[in-house]
Amino acid sequence: MPRKILVTSALPYANGSIHLGHLVEYIQTDIWVRFQKMRGHQCIYCCADDTHGTPIMLRAEKEGITPEQLIDRVWHEHKRDFDGFQVEFDNYYSTNSVETRHYADTIYTRLKEAGLIEIRSIEQYYDPVKEMFLPDRFIKGECPKCHAKDQYGDNCEACGAAYQPTDLIEPYSAVSGAKPVRKSSDHHFFRLSDTRCADFLEGWIQPPHVQTEAANKLNEWLHAGLSDWDISRDAPYFGFEIPDAPGKYYYVWLDAPIGYMGSFQNYCDKNGLDFDEYWKPDSEAELYHFIGKDILYFHALFWPAELAHAGFRTPTGVFCHGFLTVNGTKMSKSRGTFITAESYLNHLNPSFLRYYYAAKLNGSMEDIDLNLEDFAARVNSDLVGKYVNIASRCAGFITKKFAGKLGAIDAAATAEFLTVFENGEIAKSYEDRDYGRALREIMRLADVANQYIAEKQPWAMAKQEGREAELHEVCSTAMTLFRDLTLYLKPVLPKLAEQVEAFLNIPPLAWTDTWAALPAGHAINEYQHLMTRIDPKKIEIMVEENRQSLAPTPAFANTPAPARHAEHQQNEAKAEAAASDEKSAWEPFISIDDFTQVDLRIVRIAHAEHVEGADKLLKLTLDLGGETRTVFAGIKVAYAPETLIGRLTVMVANLSPRKMKFGLSEGMVLAAGDERGGPFLLSPDSGAQPGMRIK
Repeated sequence: MPRKILVTSALPYANGSIHLGHLVEYIQTDIWVRFQKMRGHQCIYCCADDTHGTPIMLRAEKEGITPEQLIDRVWHEHKRDFDGFQVEFDNYYSTNSVETRHYADTIYTRLKEAGLIEIRSIEQYYDPVKEMFLPDRFIKGECPKCHAKDQYGDNCEACGAAYQPTDLIEPYSAVSGAKPVRKSSDHHFFRLSDTRCADFLEGWIQPPHVQTEAANKLNEWLHAGLSDWDISRDAPYFGFEIPDAPGKYYYVWLDAPIGYMGSFQNYCDKNGLDFDEYWKPDSEAELYHFIGKDILYFHALFWPAELAHAGFRTPTGVFCHGFLTVNGTKMSKSRGTFITAESYLNHLNPSFLRYYYAAKLNGSMEDIDLNLEDFAARVNSDLVGKYVNIASRCAGFITKKFAGKLGAIDAAATAEFLTVFENGEIAKSYEDRDYGRALREIMRLADVANQYIAEKQPWAMAKQEGREAELHEVCSTAMTLFRDLTLYLKPVLPKLAEQVEAFLNIPPLAWTDTWAALPAGHAINEYQHLMTRIDPKKIEIMVEENRQSLAPTPAFANTPAPARHAEHQQNEAKAEAAASDEKSAWEPFISIDDFTQVDLRIVRIAHAEHVEGADKLLKLTLDLGGETRTVFAGIKVAYAPETLIGRLTVMVANLSPRKMKFGLSEGMVLAAGDERGGPFLLSPDSGAQPGMRIK
């Protein structure tokens, strides 16, 4: 049945550029939204720039412009980068809008009427140099829970704990570096500790609203006791003034998620939709938020409690993802791996990164790693060597020999593709956000298609008289298989799919289509090159351009620098320098000479059988292209012997033979695996032959 779905991503803050870490979330969300639209569902993707707060005010002041001028400029920069990465919002808006203000005032007023807003006089940190109350994010110090250094005043990035700024140990101002002093001020609190909120959240913070690992963390926070939330800030502040409270403003974290509502209201006004149909408490529409695990507390405790007690519906699901590391470590400006979206787009195809992220994402909160060497290898192997290779090897024959028209299809060759379409496993993987599993199955099908082409050898047929009909059938079948792979890849590679649709002369591919081969007589267009391999040199240039010096720079140029500020600045520089010198996860490195001592060969599994008395081993007979070897491999848990016969894989050919009680093992086959699963046997690209050396 058609579904009504509203989807959001966390709002990027209007105080910095979009970088590759941000894009994990927006690409993940965009793939899911595109899949839902291909299924025929009404799926609306709304987002906005998060524009309020002291950082915006201070940056605008430093640049000599108004906050409104700053956020307008950054909005266009963010939108440019998202467009460049093919992230297709239905509405990309700003929290500095009349719509967001309306819903902020509505929620605040309703919570106040429900007795969930309380005004208290509190001691707040005040910067005596800058002469302003300090927002939480502009106070840093030692976490009172885990004692991590240089943590923000509202929550710890090391342990995830939330607390009050006054709980910090050895606090200092991130604006001037001065030691802050305490001053009293009346603040407005959302009473999250109220039993009504706690009782509601007890039932809400469970699957399917959140993932199991998120539920575990949320329950830990809940049972430790929820603190009331300070939702106001004192002037000067860039944001919305609280009704009937002059000089008091909504804390940016109050109106940021409300920005989802503001953006959607703006979309409704432009498209004639009913806002309440999606946001009323008994709405039958679905609402999903994609967020990073660092803001789980706000989105799965504060936000649903606010909504529920202000008369709005709560999210159907909050999908939480992990962080991005690059080459196994935190993104680093000194290493050049803190890469902006703009910088990437200046050097590389955005489809490459969309594919690589998708291959890594599995719907969990695990961090993912962008290994730049593996990135190039996987894209070159999967997208160019397997997928695009199908069209590039066969399309030219259709144009040159058959006037661009397809012929009959080899039904036997398409049978497995039809089975996969009907069983719906790829669709289920996309629905579950387990894109990695979907892509593994898609690339397996690409291997099937390439194996078919390799066995039929259309390039040889084309040189032999009397085999025109067979050649026509093989190449036409290849085009149908290529069409099917494009359908499956379209949520991940939308622009490439558009090019393929134009090449194959077909309407936009939709998942609701009943499977059918491209018909005989269907005219396709002349094949144009779709994708080139990644040149590693381009990656090197990109990294070098993003590499920044670690020399200390004045962080607080607008204010006098007290002694504490100077000391802190030096400590920060030392800490970053130390981080840049951290031992790599891959050390100790080896030389090329070390690598060449390992003789890796392509082999075909000629036979596979169980080993009597062995729980984990299979006995493999490996064909090296004229020579056979026997290898005992611990892969029984993952593979049935009959499924391996005829398969190409990789072995270490010069490993010393090992005498086992079951017989002599004359090498080792290669497989991948970790806590996420495995073992997974390695599969060489199509065209590789037994006996070929890997180098």
